[in-house]
Amino acid sequence: MCGIVGLLDTGPVNQSIYDALTVIQHRGQDAAGIMTSSGNKVYLRKDNGLVRDVFRTRHMLQLKGNMGIGHVRYPTAGSDSRSEAQPFYVNSPFGIAVAHNGNTVNADQLRSELFTQDLRHLNTQSDSEIILNIFAHELREALEQKSLSATPENVFEAVSGVFKRCSGGYSIVAMIVGNGILAFRDPHGVRPLAYGTRDSQTVDGTGRAHMFSSESIAFDVLDFELVGDVKPGEAVYIETDGTVHRKICAERTEAHPCIFEYVYLARPDSIIDGIEVYQTRLRMGDMLGKKLLRKWPDHDIDVVIPVPDTSRPAAQQLAKALGVEYREGFIKNRYIGRTFIMPGQSERKKSVRQKLNAMPREFEGKNVLLVDDSIVRGTTSSKIIELAREAGARRVYFASAAPPVRYPNVYGIDMPTSREFVAYGKSIDEIGDEIGADWILYQDIEQLVEAVQHGQDRISEFDTSCFTGEYLTGDVTPDYLKLIESQRSDKAKSTNKDNELDLSEVSDVQEKRA
Repeated sequence: MCGIVGLLDTGPVNQSIYDALTVIQHRGQDAAGIMTSSGNKVYLRKDNGLVRDVFRTRHMLQLKGNMGIGHVRYPTAGSDSRSEAQPFYVNSPFGIAVAHNGNTVNADQLRSELFTQDLRHLNTQSDSEIILNIFAHELREALEQKSLSATPENVFEAVSGVFKRCSGGYSIVAMIVGNGILAFRDPHGVRPLAYGTRDSQTVDGTGRAHMFSSESIAFDVLDFELVGDVKPGEAVYIETDGTVHRKICAERTEAHPCIFEYVYLARPDSIIDGIEVYQTRLRMGDMLGKKLLRKWPDHDIDVVIPVPDTSRPAAQQLAKALGVEYREGFIKNRYIGRTFIMPGQSERKKSVRQKLNAMPREFEGKNVLLVDDSIVRGTTSSKIIELAREAGARRVYFASAAPPVRYPNVYGIDMPTSREFVAYGKSIDEIGDEIGADWILYQDIEQLVEAVQHGQDRISEFDTSCFTGEYLTGDVTPDYLKLIESQRSDKAKSTNKDNELDLSEVSDVQEKRA
């Protein structure tokens, strides 16, 4: 899960990209970067940290130009050093920069091909650099002899080459220096990417600004109008004069957006593939309430309390369905990051008590139903249940708006390995015992899909692999799952971080010595 932004305007884009990144900061709190272009020159600033910490006034002044891309990154296996912050850049052909959200499942094969066939060197372990170099290679192959411009035909041919070679779930914004800005989305449309425009003042009158973003909420903040989503397998190329070109570049496309975007990742005020995230979460609560009444019609629940913030809409509707009180029982410290995307188990455990504080009056002597959007490792859930009991709850029940997470996500969400999921190899009752709940309720996968799909026929299927173990690209083998287990486990991440050689730090030392 990362956040990407691309912008072409008639004036400077640095501030607008910065503002957009702050709005989608929830998609990644580990690193941030912006690259802009003015004429044939590019300007880059990227580093580990939040957007507000990475960019100071001096950096913003240096980011010149009316075209640019931006990125926020969350801790990803193998990509947690300063040198792996995005955007990435290559100087041929033309100069190309890329910001990427997602994951390629055939990255090792592609890395080998780039070295042995395309004769390209990779400096990081990030698959974002892989996609950048594949696109650059394919574009060079598509160019006519001595061509000095990237025509739409050449660009679309290069994107087609990327789709043929790269398997997985990914959304891309790219900047082709001196030519234009490009966005494309994998043939399954797993990771989101929206497109918007607004009027922009020019010397000669009114022009048009064009923007791409992982979530539509960035358009609201910057007064852009949502045009729609980049379609699965589609490329949108906008030349520097503002001419827009769109084309489906994949041989076969099927819309399978990631359902976990609606459960947890996206902001509730975003619209993804024409579906309002907030409304889906309300329906999740409705579905969960109906299931609870079927399973436990004579329940003794006194109050429904959400685990802030993502689960609030579902908890409100659940309380309404049960006819019981809805109360806010936890106060959240908003200066602590999302525990789901924290890099290690020890940090997650420590973070829960820093992040949430229980108000005893809402718990004392009550049978409490806590509602969360999902349960992944169970660490956070068990700590929250402890907080509720310490605050005086008589009995603590727990409801998840999503089904049990039993399988790793391989399409751009750095979930842990199967063995680190609390649901791994356990029945529902055993999961409840593990996290310390008196009773536990999970959403059914059919009801989750119905809640998201409700009332529209644009999307018929979703990527639900983390719940079902069914991987839509068809090339996720047991060996691949073993590989990502070796990379994603907390033990592996800790070892990698301890042994990490940060090339940017080496560069800093060399500059100081010089």
